[in-house]
Amino acid sequence: MKRVGVIGGGQLAWMMADAAEKLGVELVVQTPSEYDPAVSIAKETIFALVDDATATEILAKKCDVITFENEFVNLQALSVLAQQGICFRPRLEALAPLLDKYHQRCYLRDLSLPVPQFFALDEVENIKSKIESLGFPAVLKSRRHGYDGQGTFIIPDFATFEQKLSYEITTKTLNQSFFLLEEFVPFERELAVVAARSVEGEIVTYPVVETQQEQQVCRRVIAPAQITPNQVAEIQAIAHTLLNSLEVVGIFGIELFLGADGKILVNEIAPRTHNSGHFSLDACETSQFEQHLRAVCGLPLGNPALQCAGAVMVNLLGYENSHSDYQSQRQQIAEIPQAHLHWYGKTESRPGRKLGHVTVLLDNENRDLGSAIAFGVGAAIANNIAHTIESIWYPR
Repeated sequence: MKRVGVIGGGQLAWMMADAAEKLGVELVVQTPSEYDPAVSIAKETIFALVDDATATEILAKKCDVITFENEFVNLQALSVLAQQGICFRPRLEALAPLLDKYHQRCYLRDLSLPVPQFFALDEVENIKSKIESLGFPAVLKSRRHGYDGQGTFIIPDFATFEQKLSYEITTKTLNQSFFLLEEFVPFERELAVVAARSVEGEIVTYPVVETQQEQQVCRRVIAPAQITPNQVAEIQAIAHTLLNSLEVVGIFGIELFLGADGKILVNEIAPRTHNSGHFSLDACETSQFEQHLRAVCGLPLGNPALQCAGAVMVNLLGYENSHSDYQSQRQQIAEIPQAHLHWYGKTESRPGRKLGHVTVLLDNENRDLGSAIAFGVGAAIANNIAHTIESIWYPR
């Protein structure tokens, strides 16, 4: 039986459980808290911070291969372990250009992949002039450790830029080298695709999805996205170029912008399973979690195709500080036809925290993908389903 070490014990690791059982894989998790979701499904847990390389060395002795649930790791320390023969998948060299968002932008640009204009604050002499060349609004980003909108700020003018930067530097004891600035993209829609690459270099891509964000946190995912076949092909080509260049083994999530002019821009890369792929647990022949385990274990990749006409996934986000398990709301949501609710078992709710998600499958009667007119109806149905879920979940 293969043993896979997972650095990180949140819901992404927790959702690997069914796939691990199906594939005959045991999961050993490195995570700091006994209350983290994956502790309940792990064969064994090492309680330590995810950037604790000493704990990862202990983890490695219990496993055949180590993978990642999040990217908040110490690559320099882990590289010492890799030199000792410990197997990381994806390999550390594939993570290295991605963990710093400025380096990630540079890497994508150097691959000739389409990205917004950007620059690092510590590499510019006349920042005001450079910002004005981008125009307002602009986007200020922390280069490390930002997720779910954290560390990302929409800047309407230079005075706000100075104020926000000063606040971040003062309260978090940072300096300008921790930030980048990029143009604000007036996108028509946000898109995402999850792609996997095997040890042998085989690549499969999941259906491109539309992601709907509020306050820069993903609220809904609609699969598949209402885009043209050429746009799908372009996004698939981006995924192939990126994964092959990095020689990835495992799953990556790629977030994109679709401009009003129909152009595609890459927003961010997540070197792991991704929120935009959660619909695959119920809607696809092979979930992203099974696919990731297949890749890192050296197994053949599975079929990522939808088994239904479409799906809508809604994140159940915390809206208060509470220890409630929200049984009443969960029961009402679970009664929605073709709904599949996944509750992460977190013991504490706080605003914006991902507590669970629900996926509702759309059948061919609801969404005839062969007809553009019916597709529009299907998109309306998906949005109505999302509204129904949210009207149950969030207090009026």
